[in-house]
Amino acid sequence: MMPPDKLAIRSLDEREKPAYTAHRFDYWCSTTEIRSMTIEIPEGYAPSIDEEYMSATQVEYFRQKLLTWRAELLAESNDTISHLKEENWQEPDINDRASLETDAALELRTRDRYRKLVNKIDSALSRVVDGSYGFCDETGEEIGLLRLEARPIATLTVEAQEKHERLEKQRRDD
Repeated sequence: MMPPDKLAIRSLDEREKPAYTAHRFDYWCSTTEIRSMTIEIPEGYAPSIDEEYMSATQVEYFRQKLLTWRAELLAESNDTISHLKEENWQEPDINDRASLETDAALELRTRDRYRKLVNKIDSALSRVVDGSYGFCDETGEEIGLLRLEARPIATLTVEAQEKHERLEKQRRDD
C-alpha cells in the first residue's frame, strides 16, 4: 500500500474499507497534495449565475464546502465517542440510569444519521473527481447553484426530485 503522503485519492480496492468512506474513493490526503489540488478562491466568494456553470472555481468552492462539512461531522462523531467512553454508566438510581441510556441512544441515532450524511458527502466528492458534480443523475441537466448551495450533496434537479418523491408516495400508497 502506498503511504498516505504519496496518495491524494486512492481506490478502496487497494485497502480495507473504513467506516466513513464512499464506495469508490478515500479523500484523506496530505496538506501538500491538498494545496496542489486547490484553486485559490477569493475571500467571500459565492458562486454566481454569471459565471460558467461548474467552472473550476465553482467546483473548488463546493469541494471545499463538502470537505469542511465532512470534517465537522466527523469531529462531532469523535466527540460523541469520547463522551460515551467517559460517561459513568453505573448510576445508583434507576431513573438516572434510564435517563442516561435514553440520552445515549438519542445521541447514537443522531450520529448514525451523520454517518449516512458523511457517505453522501463522500459520494458528492467522488462526483467532483469524475466531473459529474452539479449535474442531475437522471436527466444530466444542471442541478443549479441555488440548490447546490442549499444542499451540496444533491444528485437530482428539483423537478427530478419531485418526480422521484411522487413515485415513492405512489408506491407507499399501493
